[in-house]
Amino acid sequence: MGVSNKNAQDNIQAKGNKKDFKKPLQVLHISKKETEKKSQELHNEQTNSQEEIKKENIEKKPQIFKDESVKAIDNINENAKAFDSSQQELNRPLNFSEQNTDFQLERTVDEFDFDESAFLEALNANEPIGATGETISGKVIAIESDGLYIDIGGKAPGYMPKKECGLGVITNFKEKFSIGLEMEVLVIKEQNADGMVTVSARALILRQSWEKVSSSAKNGELIDVIINGFNRGGLTCDVDGLRGFIPRSQLEDGQDHQSFVGKTLKVAFIEVNPESRKLVLSEKKASLVSRLTSLELGQLIEGEVLAVKPYGFFIDLGGASGLLHQSSLTNGSIRSLREIFREGEIIKALISEIDLEKGRIGLNTALLENSAGELIIDKQKVMQEATERALKTKALFDKKEQDK
Repeated sequence: MGVSNKNAQDNIQAKGNKKDFKKPLQVLHISKKETEKKSQELHNEQTNSQEEIKKENIEKKPQIFKDESVKAIDNINENAKAFDSSQQELNRPLNFSEQNTDFQLERTVDEFDFDESAFLEALNANEPIGATGETISGKVIAIESDGLYIDIGGKAPGYMPKKECGLGVITNFKEKFSIGLEMEVLVIKEQNADGMVTVSARALILRQSWEKVSSSAKNGELIDVIINGFNRGGLTCDVDGLRGFIPRSQLEDGQDHQSFVGKTLKVAFIEVNPESRKLVLSEKKASLVSRLTSLELGQLIEGEVLAVKPYGFFIDLGGASGLLHQSSLTNGSIRSLREIFREGEIIKALISEIDLEKGRIGLNTALLENSAGELIIDKQKVMQEATERALKTKALFDKKEQDK
């Protein structure tokens, strides 16, 4: 049973008509080219627009917003860069040979010229006055209950505490020191922030006392002291404001040393040390020095051999001892000291050295020889003729004394 299709015939006829079939194909083909052309144009426009955007981004940087702290840091960095560049300009040496420069060097008097005398005067005016240990003269300009103010020529006066105004306790302070009184003082402390120095009259007195006793000790002088105290070790006394000490072993009789308090003793110096403030005296040495002062160089003495040492002999001179050194014994060669003198033997010798400071006496027998080694060969003859031979050598010692 067949199915009728009215449109079937129409469809066949349409397929068979070539003219009507190709027309839409041509339309489609044209449309495709146009589409591709438009697509290409669109692509080119997009490319051009992107390039223009990039150019705009390069020419115009995006605006960056910063907070205050970041801006402050940037300002510091910019100032640092500016300082570095300016510093480089300063450090760059000037080239006066460059062309087209308007730079001119101006020389002013204030920059290069000055008055040398005025300059030195200004330096001296600002120089601090009063170094520690310096002695300065000044005038009293003010008196306080606790000290004095002294004009020492500086930008500020010197201050002297009451305890530094003298030795011991000062009872009539304001009566002893008056305005305008001239005095020498010792600087004991350098200037403070106000330019004021601390001075002392007491320290100056003590320094002068140490200088005096040092000179006396060097010259072998004897002094008289009043004993003002005692302790287990000895006696104490005052020597020009200094505290002196006499050990019991340096007393002629130290058994009852307390009984010497208030008495006057003649003493000599054993040790004088200003740095350690040590002043040691001796009554025994004073007796020895008194004995030494009665002796003269070139004098012939007689004494007993107390001891034989590897370096010579110690001779008792009656309250003092002398050293006969081996170098002053003989002009000849000796094998042993004992082949010449022995302990207890009485000998004669010349005084060749007197050291009052150390309390030493140097002796000599070689000068009594008429020939080298005579003392070894004929000691008895040398000792018997010692008095006559000593007269011949006296001129040598007199010349030695004149040459001093």
